[in-house]
Amino acid sequence: MKTERACAARGYAVLLAALLAARGAPAAPADGSDAAAFADCIAALQVKARDAGISEPIVEDVLGNVRHVERVVALDREQPEFTRTFADYYQRRVTDERVARGRRLLAEHRALFDRVQRRYGVPAQYLVAFWGLETNFGAYFGKLPVPDALATLACDRRRSAFFTGELIDALQIIDAGDISHERMLGSWAGAMGHLQFLPSVFRRYAVDGDGDGKRDIWGSIADAMASAGHFLSELGWQSGLRWGREVHLPDDFDYGLAGRDARRPLSVWAELGVTDAYGGALPRLQLPAAILVPSGSEGPAFIAYDNFDVIMKWNRSEFYALAVGRLADRIAGSVPLTRAPADAALRLTPDRVRELQADLRQLGFDAGEPDGLFGPDTRRALSRFQASRSLLADGHPDEDALAAVRAAAAQ
Repeated sequence: MKTERACAARGYAVLLAALLAARGAPAAPADGSDAAAFADCIAALQVKARDAGISEPIVEDVLGNVRHVERVVALDREQPEFTRTFADYYQRRVTDERVARGRRLLAEHRALFDRVQRRYGVPAQYLVAFWGLETNFGAYFGKLPVPDALATLACDRRRSAFFTGELIDALQIIDAGDISHERMLGSWAGAMGHLQFLPSVFRRYAVDGDGDGKRDIWGSIADAMASAGHFLSELGWQSGLRWGREVHLPDDFDYGLAGRDARRPLSVWAELGVTDAYGGALPRLQLPAAILVPSGSEGPAFIAYDNFDVIMKWNRSEFYALAVGRLADRIAGSVPLTRAPADAALRLTPDRVRELQADLRQLGFDAGEPDGLFGPDTRRALSRFQASRSLLADGHPDEDALAAVRAAAAQ
């Protein structure tokens, strides 16, 4: 979703790079060791903050005293949604303990969740699922000073423009008095509160859910849940539509049809032999849907609807969206998957993924820039490579698939 501020932030990143280059410094310290470059970057950010109308005490006392956190940059390169297998990711998040606790909290706060659902159309189990995945139901908000984390990322080359905008938003939140600088603690990426809102999300979507005149996503569960409902509603949540479900694929299923970019009406999937997880017929509806196979042909299959895409606007990871949907289903009373993820033993290091991405690009299959993150583009490129070699084109990076790509690239 492009905004004027996002465009301005991208333009500012170019200006920042030019400014620092003119002063004989790189746009950002590549490894956290160049203190002078970081100081120059902060000086340029202070100019941006003043231009945004942020008061001088915040510019000087908060932004002027941020520190570079090298671990933040490392974590940005190691996001579990893109470096772990689906089995590892899913089994760590959709646990029996988390399901049981989610059910208890849903019952405890039933009146609140019902009120949020009436206003925003988002069912209670989804709000509880987001809560569980983001902070383990409020157990851990993160301990990093948000201005430090965001300044570090704003002065890092990979996503400088984006995090420059988030840093300015964070400073505006402090300047407005929503929270003090000392209390603004969060994740390595600057996410905050019960539902881990980024500063831009807080400023645009946070609401007062308990009627005290404040938007407190840190100390008020009511504010946090109402804000989450508002956010999801504005992202396009369709009331009355589920996220998707587990399905069973026929033995002759063409895995080249899988993926979020290969939507077909639910009725078409039914005609192709796709059933629910227990072999029952799918509804003959014109509802657009996509088949997802995050563990390849040996693991579970899912069908995803439009609300799945809404979840991905919260976090751009299919693994995350599947975990939210399944945790919500379990909290609402459904049983575990009928087919467990099959890739628990597979380990994908960033270096190994970068090698795969480079090999696929060499072979003419666009996996994007080799960034070490196994996302949808890389999965799609791998599937197309497999299809070109008459292999099972499930896009799953098992040892056989990785070896086939490596061998082809070496020829």
